Amino acid sequence: MSGSDVWTPLPLADWSDTRDTLHMWTQIVGKTRLALAPMVNHWWQVPLYVSPRGLTTSWMPYGTSGFSVELDFIDHSLEIQRDDGRTWSMALAPRSVADFYEAYMGGLRSLGIDVRIWPVPVEIADGIPFASDETHASYDAGAAHDFWRALTQASRVLSIFRGRFVGKASPVHFFWGSFDLACTRFSGARAPQHPGGVPGLADWVTREAYSHACISAGWWPGAIGSPIAYPVFYAYAYPEPEGCPAAKIRPDAGAYDSVMHEWILPYDAVRTAADPDATALDFFESTYEAAATLGKWDRVSLERAREFVWEGGGRE
Repeated sequence: MSGSDVWTPLPLADWSDTRDTLHMWTQIVGKTRLALAPMVNHWWQVPLYVSPRGLTTSWMPYGTSGFSVELDFIDHSLEIQRDDGRTWSMALAPRSVADFYEAYMGGLRSLGIDVRIWPVPVEIADGIPFASDETHASYDAGAAHDFWRALTQASRVLSIFRGRFVGKASPVHFFWGSFDLACTRFSGARAPQHPGGVPGLADWVTREAYSHACISAGWWPGAIGSPIAYPVFYAYAYPEPEGCPAAKIRPDAGAYDSVMHEWILPYDAVRTAADPDATALDFFESTYEAAATLGKWDRVSLERAREFVWEGGGRE
């Protein structure tokens, strides 16, 4: 496949209502992981993961057994699978968050799964409780599929980037609170206490996430009404070392956003590039190099020697 075949267009204005509804649906599913999975540093136990069909919780423990939940953006269904063979599914179609929430919790109960989640969205201002949300009720199947395809490409390239680092690094995972795909590298040093202040998120949650110095890279579809209303690749450091806004990064289409305190690269600049993979990786590498150098990270100890980098050789 060529780059144009796999890097699908995703203009936010065309699917913003579906995006906002999916954000709430993924929060409901993700909060199931939050309720059941044992704590892991920086909340790594709570994200979803890109799967061959959509987004999945992967296996979660429940008593002495377990189950998974997958949002399937090929057949457009949600499926709960218990590890004893029992399943439950419902169609992904235009329906309110309130209706989705009621049906989903009923599906869990039908399989003998009794789980309680905090029924209010996080990381957004003035979130509507799930059981009362009749506002978000859109589902464009084609747009949802294209969103997932964009996630697969971003996840694939982020996985290559992750493999070039031998220090502590997160998985490539989808945070349903912020609705973005992320991979984070750590220097090993403790970070100053995060000031908090994220809308809809307790400060102690943010401080656990940023307890250690890190440089994060990822992909976000953007949000109408935010400073970035189009899909982007991004990178940022916490704590942010002095000099990041003026640092030279690659490619030229990338820039530092002084409102978000992040470097951003428009998804379309990658999607339409002659070599999308190389363009995205150049952005990830150059922003990491800038932040790690300015932050005085021990790069020799943390980075894999180039002769030992294996980035996969599969071909279609």
